[in-house]
Amino acid sequence: MPETQDILLEQLQVGLYVHLDLKWFEHPFAFSHFKIKSQEQIHQLRSLGLSKIRIDPALSDVQPAALTAEATASPAPAAAHKAPAPESPELAAKRAMMERMRQQRENAARIEHAFVDTARAMKEMEKNVFARPAESLQKASEMIGKIADSILSAPDLAIHVMGDRTGGEEIYLHSLNVTMLSMMIARDIKLPREVASAMGVGSMFHDLGVRNIPDKVLTKTEPWTHSEQNLYETHCAVGTEMGQQLKFPAAAVAIVRDHHEMYDGSGYPRHLKGEEIGVLARIVGIANYYDRLCNPVNGTPGLTPHEALSLMFAKNRGKFDPKLLQVFIRCLGVYPPGTIVQLSNGATGMVATINTEKPNKPELVVYEAGVPREDAIMVDMALESDLNIVRAVKPSQVPKEIYAYLSPRKRVSYYFDATKPGQGATG
Repeated sequence: MPETQDILLEQLQVGLYVHLDLKWFEHPFAFSHFKIKSQEQIHQLRSLGLSKIRIDPALSDVQPAALTAEATASPAPAAAHKAPAPESPELAAKRAMMERMRQQRENAARIEHAFVDTARAMKEMEKNVFARPAESLQKASEMIGKIADSILSAPDLAIHVMGDRTGGEEIYLHSLNVTMLSMMIARDIKLPREVASAMGVGSMFHDLGVRNIPDKVLTKTEPWTHSEQNLYETHCAVGTEMGQQLKFPAAAVAIVRDHHEMYDGSGYPRHLKGEEIGVLARIVGIANYYDRLCNPVNGTPGLTPHEALSLMFAKNRGKFDPKLLQVFIRCLGVYPPGTIVQLSNGATGMVATINTEKPNKPELVVYEAGVPREDAIMVDMALESDLNIVRAVKPSQVPKEIYAYLSPRKRVSYYFDATKPGQGATG
C-alpha cells in the first residue's frame, strides 16, 4: 500500500487527498482526511498554521504543484502548530457543526429513552394480557392510538436504529419492531387512522401463540427438525384462539392468524395466495419477515439490514405483495438504519437515522481516529453535497475496533421520531 508523503503548503492544489495531523476540533473540516475540491479549501488549509501537510498519492487525482524557484530557495518559515484563530469564520462553522451534532446526540438519547419505555410497556401488557385481558387490551389500544396519531400525521418521519439497552427482551423488541415498521408502511399508503390502529394491535400481539412453544425449541441454534418446524407453525392457530378468547378486534385476530402467509402461497398455516391474504396481514408479514432476517428467533447472527432488504427484493420477491414491498424498500432506503457503509472519501460510517421522505440522504455516525466514541462525528448527508455512500460493508470486512466504535449492538431495533421540534417523544 503506498505511503503518504509530506508536501509544502505552496504545493497544494485541487485534487490532492490530504491528511490533517490535527485534532478533529482544531480544524474547520468535517473530516481529517479528504480530497481537496476547491481553492477555498486550499485557502482554509493554508490558514491552519501548518508548515507542511500530508497527502496520499494513491487517492489523489493530481501531483503536488511544482515548487517555484523562490519557494525552493527560501522556504516559508515553519509556523507554530496551532488551531485556527477563534474568530476564523471556518472555525465558527465547525463550532456550529459541533453544536448540531450535540443536538443530534440529545435527540438520539431522547428517542432511545422513549423506545425503552415503549418496549417495557409492551412487555407489561403481554405479561398481563391473560390475567387482566380487558385492561391490557385497553392499554395496548391507547398506546397504539398514540403511535398511530403521531406517525400518521407527522410531516416528516425519522427512523432511528437503537442500541441494546432493553435487557434482552427479544420477543418484545421483535413485536415493537414489527409494529413500527408496519406503521411506516401504513403511513406511506395512507391507511385510515382507525384501520392502522387495528393493525397496530394485531402486530403488537402477532406472536401471542409463541408463548406455547418450549424455550428449548425457540433458543435452539441448530436448524429445526421437521417436527420442531411443524410445532412452531402451530403458533398462528394457537394465537388466533387466544386472540378470540381475549376479544381482540377481528382485524387484529386475522393478523395473528395470517402474518406468516406468503403472496406466492408458500406460507402457513392455510397457504393463502395473493389477495386472499388481508392487506393488513400482508403489511405485517413484510415487517415480520424483515425483522426475523435481521434478528433470527434463535439468537444466531442475523443479516445486516442491507442484506435483508436485498434478499427480500432479489431472491424472495414473489413472497410479498409487490406494491407493499416497493413501499417498504422506498421508506427504508437502499441503506437502512444499522447498515455499515463506506463513503466516497474513504471513511467508514453507520447509517443511524433516515427520513422516509429522503431515505438516500441519511444521517451517519462516522469513525474518525482520535475522536472519542461518545463524541463521534455525525454527518447529515443532506448537507454534504460532495460526499456519497459508495457501498454497504459487511461487519466481517470492517476492522474490529471500527465496528466496535460504530455498532456494538447485537440486534437491529428501530424507533420512529414523528415529533415536531419542541414536542416530546412518541411514547
